[in-house]
Amino acid sequence: MSLIKHLYWSVGRCILAKIAVELEKALSLRAATGAPGEARPRILAQGDGWTVADVICTSGRHDRPYEERHHNYSIALVTAGSFQYRGEAGCELMSPGSLMLGNAGRLFECGHEHGEGDRCLAFWYTPDYFERLAADAGARKAEFPVLRLPSLRELSPPTARAMAAFQSPVGAWEELSLELAVRVLKSVGRLSPAIAPVPPALSRA
Repeated sequence: MSLIKHLYWSVGRCILAKIAVELEKALSLRAATGAPGEARPRILAQGDGWTVADVICTSGRHDRPYEERHHNYSIALVTAGSFQYRGEAGCELMSPGSLMLGNAGRLFECGHEHGEGDRCLAFWYTPDYFERLAADAGARKAEFPVLRLPSLRELSPPTARAMAAFQSPVGAWEELSLELAVRVLKSVGRLSPAIAPVPPALSRA
């Protein structure tokens, strides 16, 4: 069973529908006001070295992608919409259920060539904190060698609980952030990423 199907069964269609509705409201407000597209994070929880945020992006086809930099390590669960994510490892299409991975200090771009807006549940980790997690997970390197992880069975438990926590006033975010990071590190450690050239629009730091 794919991750997104697992989420439907484990969390319920109503939660995912509500997540999509909130994105549609943000897009409608942008259209009504003529405001530029933007990614706006809402901090859900944070602690010593970790942060969890609900990020709604209202950019669309007519918004030109611009270069950004990951300030921390990032694992973002796409909960609604789709977008193109370009980094030093290539370019990936992000869709609901997939995980966007980012390394601290690395440049990236996001674009919406095929649709309007997206919503992500983002987990951010400071470099020192993430390096300790990587060591505890037995990772060879505190780095993501790929930009994206697809729906994987071993990631279903923490992602399903994270989706459910949207509806809880007090979610177990610290535990979830730890478990998700460790599981993702172990998953990418088993991958053999394809070698891709550095996109010309991005330069190394």
